[in-house]
Amino acid sequence: MNISILFTAFGLSFLLHFGIQKVFIFFKKFDDFNHRSSHKTLATRTGGIGIFSTLLVISLFYYFQGIELFDYSLFIPLGIMFVVGVYDDFYHADFKLKFFLQIIVAKILIDQGYVISNYHGLFGQNEIPWLLAQLSTVFVFLVIVNAINFIDGIDGLAITEVIKAILVIEFFSQSLNPLYNLGSLIIASLLPLYYYNFKKKRKVFLGDSGSLLLGSIIFIYVLTTLSKEYSFSYDLNLNKALFVVLILLYPLFDLLRVFVIRILNRKSPFVADQNHIHHKLSINKNLSSFETIFIINISSLFLLFIYILI
Repeated sequence: MNISILFTAFGLSFLLHFGIQKVFIFFKKFDDFNHRSSHKTLATRTGGIGIFSTLLVISLFYYFQGIELFDYSLFIPLGIMFVVGVYDDFYHADFKLKFFLQIIVAKILIDQGYVISNYHGLFGQNEIPWLLAQLSTVFVFLVIVNAINFIDGIDGLAITEVIKAILVIEFFSQSLNPLYNLGSLIIASLLPLYYYNFKKKRKVFLGDSGSLLLGSIIFIYVLTTLSKEYSFSYDLNLNKALFVVLILLYPLFDLLRVFVIRILNRKSPFVADQNHIHHKLSINKNLSSFETIFIINISSLFLLFIYILI
């Protein structure tokens, strides 16, 4: 991808985040303060709107020139997840409704060819029946999307996990990934959010519109990695299933841990709290968001590279 496109995406994203926040502040649409809030200043949950708008504007510009940067049909499932997230940010949608819509999106992606048809030796299985493939794909979609959504609790953590996942998958790809342009645009549009996340005043958060959108993109990346078309560079012979699990180790582990704790405490696993590992580090251990993100990512990357070396 031309570097000028990435600079354009970065600049457009920066301006859109600023402008969209101004509109939301004008209409007094702020992020609520409550016992779970990690911020004590005015903030808006508009990051996802800025990211999706940046991706849409740039894609439309090149679409009308007959240039396909990536598979534009992905805008259908991604757009649905984005709208679900926006609705949730405004009206706090019931988790059953969100689950139902997520299953529909998973089915759309399956029909577009994003399906887990091979377990790559996991549970002693390789090629699996079509029905099991579809059920597995829906399950993995729900897990990944909600895992990314659950870690969006402190400044910069979710966007760092997403950027890390994209970069690691691209780095170990033997050939140019078909999602390379999409991933590059997403990273370019995410980078300005570091500035807006860590501002002292008038912060911009991802919101559910952003976390559900990014979770869907990571799911698509995972399915591309598990496909036959994806090969490892550097003559590596890695198990693909374990490889993607290690890339997403923190969100997956934190999701499982929080679910178990809430169920043992006889609470709904979907009721938000501050039992996440990143909350324990940032609040109980009094670490900054930057220190928490550094510890989490260094730990997960260390385990990934230990596996690669072994």
